[in-house]
Amino acid sequence: MSNDQMNSETLSLNEMLQIRRDKLKKLQEAGKNPFKIEKYIKTHHSKQVKENFEKLEGSEVSLAGRIMSMRGHGKASFIDIQDEQGRIQVYVRQDAIGDDSYTDFVTYDIGDIIGVEGTVFMTNKGEQSVKASKVALLTKSLQILPEKYHGLKDPDLRYRQRYVDLIVNPDVKEAFLIRSKAIKALKEYLDERDFLEVDTPILSTIAGGATARPFITHHNTLDIDMYMRIANELYLKRLIVGGFERVYELGKMFRNEGMSIKHNPEYTAIEVYQAYADYEDIMRLTEEAVACMAQKSLGTTKINYQGTEIDLTPPWRRLSMIDAIKEFKGIDFNEIQTDEEAIKVAKENHIEITPVMNRGFVIAAMFEEFCEEHLIQPTFITHHPVEVSPLSKRNPDDPRLTNRFEAFVNTWEIANAFSELNDPIDQRERFMDQLKQRELGDDEAYMLDEDFLNAIEVGLPPTGGLGIGIDRVIMLLTNSSSIRDVILFPTMKPIKEEKNDTKE
Repeated sequence: MSNDQMNSETLSLNEMLQIRRDKLKKLQEAGKNPFKIEKYIKTHHSKQVKENFEKLEGSEVSLAGRIMSMRGHGKASFIDIQDEQGRIQVYVRQDAIGDDSYTDFVTYDIGDIIGVEGTVFMTNKGEQSVKASKVALLTKSLQILPEKYHGLKDPDLRYRQRYVDLIVNPDVKEAFLIRSKAIKALKEYLDERDFLEVDTPILSTIAGGATARPFITHHNTLDIDMYMRIANELYLKRLIVGGFERVYELGKMFRNEGMSIKHNPEYTAIEVYQAYADYEDIMRLTEEAVACMAQKSLGTTKINYQGTEIDLTPPWRRLSMIDAIKEFKGIDFNEIQTDEEAIKVAKENHIEITPVMNRGFVIAAMFEEFCEEHLIQPTFITHHPVEVSPLSKRNPDDPRLTNRFEAFVNTWEIANAFSELNDPIDQRERFMDQLKQRELGDDEAYMLDEDFLNAIEVGLPPTGGLGIGIDRVIMLLTNSSSIRDVILFPTMKPIKEEKNDTKE
């Protein structure tokens, strides 16, 4: 009888765990300690055997994997083992592997990792299987996997114990395989267009490149506070100044902000910069790159997200922020020219008024409040107000606006880009405006970065820049409802703290 099946209804969890430890101890005392094994040679994975069954039937193979089920029949047993590529049935007979080996085998538990040598064959019921000639215990599992039919369903426990989640929920592993393929496709897309992948600092004395609250740490030797990066934009633009014309960096960003189904404090983003290109060039790059990610990871650019059909095929719709407000709210800011008029409209529409509020801030707030919810199909929202775009080049036809865009899919912003501001005088003025906002209590406003100002005084060529939130794109591609479903180890509150909170 297997193991976890024996009197599982009457044994307590602690007793079952102790039984496993007792089994390990007996093996060790008999000189069969599985943890001394360093290597096992495999010839195939389960999927390879199944896909090449006709060719391999009757041949000897060597597999390794985790026992996921056991069905005993006296002197013979069927087990399912799971490896990286899937599951396969193994038929184990006492007369085939020997009395001593079979005696050890029947003590194995679900969750144990074994190596199997045997012959590929088809059972009478038509299941592709392996008839074992040797079975070796490679790792003894001292914990108990979730029960087969109910599995690991608690989302909180799944995120905390991702290693168990990956074992018992095959669709979870598939999501991360799609993630890997999509990121690889994105990098290949850029590499093929002569972009250079680079590395820039994660720790800095100034948190710049985005409006966000940073994480703060302390460098003991230098006795200074440092910030984990909220963006890598300013370093990448320094490289454009230095003469690299096409650069990108994919990596972790850190923002000390709220958590939601779309936000994790530590997340993956890519930033891309191309000299002598404008925001329209970057728009084309963005839609092509995201479509490439979908095509190479899913085989299509048409996806279904939570029941909604979304077509990522280029070209995507282009819509200015002012035109979006006119379309979805019926208010035309082309006819609203003063700050006073804009604030009046904001109050009438119950928009929160802040001390720095002017026409530009009102436009941005109105868009966020009334337009984003309508942006299901891929849409580029262009020409943001200069007040909310401190690093964007002004639009020559209306200097109150910038040549910037955000890409929206499923109401989410997945990318932000613009023709980079390369006027150092204008840039300094905008940094000073940001400092005023910080003084008024906005701790997400930009810090003054004198070295970056010095860099663009040296000379930043006309440049197009882009940032893509990788995790949100992967959510769309994998039909995942939470960002935690596409981050292997998402940020979680320590269990100890949760228990303390409960007591309070």
